[in-house]
Amino acid sequence: MVSICSLYDQIFRPSKFTGNADFHLFRAGVEPKWEDPECANGGKWTVNSNRKADMDNMWLETLMALIGEQFDEGDELCGVVASVRQRQDKVSLWTKTAANEAVQMGIGRKWKEIIDVPDKISYSFHDDARSKKSSGRYSV
Repeated sequence: MVSICSLYDQIFRPSKFTGNADFHLFRAGVEPKWEDPECANGGKWTVNSNRKADMDNMWLETLMALIGEQFDEGDELCGVVASVRQRQDKVSLWTKTAANEAVQMGIGRKWKEIIDVPDKISYSFHDDARSKKSSGRYSV
């Protein structure tokens, strides 16, 4: 029998990548791209990190929260992306319905609590990013 601890130890950690790598965990049938019908009207919460240890922790805690169904608005979540870069890494939590501010704020507050980030995190609509107007619409 496989224990949860042995599975936890096998999860990829962003710090193991040297740069310019993206990896993700999305719902079955949902592709990590704006054009996917589940993501088309959505957006993403994003947290930047300059420290590899923080990035690893945020990634692992987010995965555990998604798998463990810790979000009240779980049906609204599409997936999570880790982007490893030479200067600054980021983790993004993708959602379905960007225009539903109340739901997005609930998700943002919960995620911020889960990953234990004291700084503000921001939410951007995929439509804004497509048109290069990628400023945060919501923040917690």
